[in-house]
Amino acid sequence: MAHILIVDDDENTRSALVEIVSSQGFTTSVAGDLREACIQIGWQMPDVVLADLKLPDGSGMDLFKELENSGEVEFIVMTGHASVESAVDALRLGASDYLVKPVNMQRLKAILDRVPRTGDLKAEIGSLRGELRRFGRFGKMLGGSPAMQQLYDQIGKVAPTEATVLLIGESGTGKELAAQTLHDLSLRRKRVFLPVNCGAISPNLIESEMFGHERGSFTGADRQHKGFFERAHGGTLFLDEITEMPIELQVKLLRVLETGLFMRVGTNREIETDVRVIAATNRNPEEAVEQGRMRADLYHRLNVFPLELPPLRQRGNDVELIALSLLEQLNSAHQTSKSFPPEVLQAMQAHDWPGNVRELKNYVQRAYILGGERSIDALAVSLHTPSAKPSAGATVSLPVGVSLAQADRQLIVATLQQCGGVKKHAAEVLGISLKTLYNRLEEYSAQGLLPPEAGEVAPGRGGSADPANTRRELADAD
Repeated sequence: MAHILIVDDDENTRSALVEIVSSQGFTTSVAGDLREACIQIGWQMPDVVLADLKLPDGSGMDLFKELENSGEVEFIVMTGHASVESAVDALRLGASDYLVKPVNMQRLKAILDRVPRTGDLKAEIGSLRGELRRFGRFGKMLGGSPAMQQLYDQIGKVAPTEATVLLIGESGTGKELAAQTLHDLSLRRKRVFLPVNCGAISPNLIESEMFGHERGSFTGADRQHKGFFERAHGGTLFLDEITEMPIELQVKLLRVLETGLFMRVGTNREIETDVRVIAATNRNPEEAVEQGRMRADLYHRLNVFPLELPPLRQRGNDVELIALSLLEQLNSAHQTSKSFPPEVLQAMQAHDWPGNVRELKNYVQRAYILGGERSIDALAVSLHTPSAKPSAGATVSLPVGVSLAQADRQLIVATLQQCGGVKKHAAEVLGISLKTLYNRLEEYSAQGLLPPEAGEVAPGRGGSADPANTRRELADAD
């Protein structure tokens, strides 16, 4: 039977925690400060330590440092709302998880249910580090550059915990793959991993998609619908392009993150959910807050453990490693033996890759198709990337008092016109995905607000674009 040491200077808190921990089948011991904790450890080495960060004779982290070399002792810190940053620092140092006071008893029980098995995860993460040294891989992620090794270290520390993670990186850097890796290395990995692109859902439907709806709650709601939070119960919900979520819905998202409770559209009955949220954005989140695209309180709640994904141009030899791996996959699938000559690998290494890994993947696929039977000639496919930047003199004037939705529409339409109607380039300039751009154009077209010179939207989405072109564009966006 696992043994838990509870360290807190408040007697009532200790008593409440002992009652809960004991009810979950653990033996317990208690201490009011560091000195007593050390005495208890001398009598019996705990399997888990549950310690307050602020103690009369020091910090709970002082005790953590003492136990670092004591085997597989799980360390969970407790902290007040005002010192959450200290708890995040503890996670980075290797603590297993953290609790915010007043302690949410349901969350404590969930952590205790998972704690005895975290040693297996740590062993698995250790084996992944060995695989990284041999093959340049960390799970499904590929690359051994210093920037990526630093990212892997952070993923290895935060994945086994329940901390909310905010992934920040340019388009195409692999944020969804990083989120999948976080899930695969967590105790939720046997449950669902549900990725959601917040920018690809119509603003009129996003609340229903997130939280579900009851039959008859609105026109067309002919049956009960379970939303993403209900479907991801027990697992991980990946909210990509979080800054594209309508500002009014962000309040409800914040409440779910704080309480674990939500309501389907059309009912007042609260539903409880146990979901770990990983969010991602290709924008600077602090700038998004300043621009009114993201609520400051939601940003701070999501930013518990931020991870920045490096762009491909900062990853050195990873370009060649990824390109060769992609080519190997194509050769295996088609039973060929094509290769890149040295000059092509050098050209790839020198390229800036504004589209990052997504652009590299597309390039390798094109080069494979257009290349020779064995060697891919340097002239087979160009690495030249058309400029996606509008001319320096292009401006959009907006009167004071215009709504954010109107400002968005004018900026999107003007950028699309400036980019000659090339939607992929316009999406890059705007810092949004191609799917998000198509979604916005569909809405403007349906409302009669899309000028003809702005370009057509996809078939079935308010326009009559060439289906083949549309499929190619959206395939490149994935």
